[in-house]
Order: sequence, then C-alpha cells, then structure tokens
Amino acid sequence: MTAVRAEVNAARYWNFEKTKVMTQEQDPILLLQQGEALLAAGDLLAASKALTAARGDTRTRLAAHNLIERHQLDDAFCHWMGVNCEISPQDDIFRFFDGHPTSINPLRDYMADGWRTLAELMLLLESAGRPLLGVKSFLEFASGHGRFTRHLVKAIGAQNVTASDVVTDAVDFARDTLGVRAFASASRPEELVTPGRYDVVFVLSLFSHLPKSSWTRWLTRLYESVAPGGLLVFTTHGAEAVRRQGVVLDDEGFFFAPSSESNAIDAQEYGTAFTSAEFVQAQVSQHIGADRLLRFAPTWFWHHQDAWVISKP
Repeated sequence: MTAVRAEVNAARYWNFEKTKVMTQEQDPILLLQQGEALLAAGDLLAASKALTAARGDTRTRLAAHNLIERHQLDDAFCHWMGVNCEISPQDDIFRFFDGHPTSINPLRDYMADGWRTLAELMLLLESAGRPLLGVKSFLEFASGHGRFTRHLVKAIGAQNVTASDVVTDAVDFARDTLGVRAFASASRPEELVTPGRYDVVFVLSLFSHLPKSSWTRWLTRLYESVAPGGLLVFTTHGAEAVRRQGVVLDDEGFFFAPSSESNAIDAQEYGTAFTSAEFVQAQVSQHIGADRLLRFAPTWFWHHQDAWVISKP
C-alpha cells in the first residue's frame, strides 16, 4: 500500500509541476486539455491551476470557465455569486461581451450585467408597489440563455420561474442547467401557447427588436398571459437611445433596422427598433387601456432602455 501511495503522490506531483510549466508557457489549448485530463484523474488542485490559466485566453475562455463552474473548482464564480454560473456556448449575449472592446473581463461583465438587471427590476417593481420577492409565478419571455434567469432563480426560487424563448437551445439550457420550467416560444404571437398565466410577465429587450408589423401583436398576446392582478413589464429603445444612435423616427414615432446581436433569428423579424413614448402610449391605450399603464420609467434598464409596467385588474 505504501508503494502504491508513493506512486500516486509522485504522479500528482509530476502533474502539478507539468501544469506549472504549461501555465508559464500560456498555451491555452494545451492548458485546457491538461485541465480536462487532470479532472478525469481526480486532481482538482492541478486542474484548477491549468483551467484558470486557460480561462484567461479568448480561445479557451468559455470552455475553461464552464469546466471550472461544473466542477466547482477553487476559482469558480459560483462560490461568490451564489448562482449557477455556467454559460451556454450558443449565448449571443456572452459573445457580445466577449468581443466588445470595452469589456476587460467578459465573464465578470456578463454575470454582473445579469445581477444589475435583477437589481433594476426589483427597484422598478418596488416603485410600482409590487415587490418581486412576493411573486409566485414569473414568466421571463425572450429569456435567451439565462443571463438574467440565473439571478432571478436566486431571488424567488426556480419553482416560481418559467422561461421562454424562440431559440430551442436556450429553452433547453434554462431547463436543464438552470432548473426552471421552460417552453419554446413561437415566431408569430398568434401561435404562442403558454402553460398558464403569470403574476409577472417580464419582457426585457424584445420590443426593442421587433418590426412594426408584429410589435402590437406581441404586446396584446403577452398581456393575455398575465394573471388577474398581475403585471406586464417590458422595455423599449426610447428617446435617449434615439439620441445616442442618431436615428430618425417616422410619423408614428417608430424606426426599425434589420440588424441585431443575435445570429439565431431572422433579422427582418428581430432587428433593432426605436419608439417614442407617444407611440408606446398610443398602442397601450388602443389595445389594452390607458388606465392600465401603471409606471413609465425612462432609461431604467442599463441606463439605456425605457421600462413600462402595465397592470391587469
């Protein structure tokens, strides 16, 4: 037994020393492969060193990050954030951060952005007299790959959260990785089938991407998914976004360009939309009722998108 133990210890020492050398060389592909081999061998300390180094290179950043999170190694984000921090390789929003010139630490920026969204939503609902922590059924519509969902789960519990997206991979990720209920959306609002109605239907940055042909149709369909006494919360690109981008609205107060950060959806159906407050108010008044507008908060989310809170009696 003593000889066997000595052989195992020697192997671990060799792996550890090899990891140190490779870390110094900073070959990210080899570091990732080394980390995977060390995980398979059960040497978590050496694996953590190799994968943490691989996480620093854009070529292996996400793969290394997910291995660190999945195995809850020493440098895992989950230890200090208290949420599942795995990121789908198909996540367009993470790729946006990863390629943005101002993002020094894309992983941290991505996680912080989801947490910021949760804080902004909590403050918005508090200002409307409907605290988030009292919500028992919450639909996050157009949820993507869970940038915000994971933080919502921490706030109100996975059992109270339902996610929906038109991208099936995003639905699978929400269900299988984040543990929430999830269902596939539809390309046309008339084809959308929801499992129930919800205390809060939260639609973050969908109406800021819809063409005029489907904008109001989605508004009325999603309002139908709100339970009696509940809220529809959605965001738009309003006056500040118009100013920043220098776009010119049409006579109705609308502008649409067939371009977005998503590679998974047809740009003609999911581009970039800008709306005046008057346009949104007119749609709410005509199709839902002016008295249902509970709160309008300019530049509420990300100091960029306007927030709208619509109530249902």
